[in-house]
Amino acid sequence: MDIKINSQEELLKLVKPALRTKRHELMRAGIKIVRESDIWNYNIKKWKNDSGLTIADLVNDILNTSNKEYENY
Repeated sequence: MDIKINSQEELLKLVKPALRTKRHELMRAGIKIVRESDIWNYNIKKWKNDSGLTIADLVNDILNTSNKEYENY
């Protein structure tokens, strides 16, 4: 099943659970300064020049980027 995504807002809604999960992981690690929007913006910059990414790729990037990278951003 192919999902047509027409805007960045629609994409954000699809990956919101992954952002929330990563934010909770960061909080448990004692990193309280990073917000979901920071995680989103960091990854948007990373994905800017990529094409053909799937939702699974995006979720994987969100969840598997190191906590330190998000903290430094």
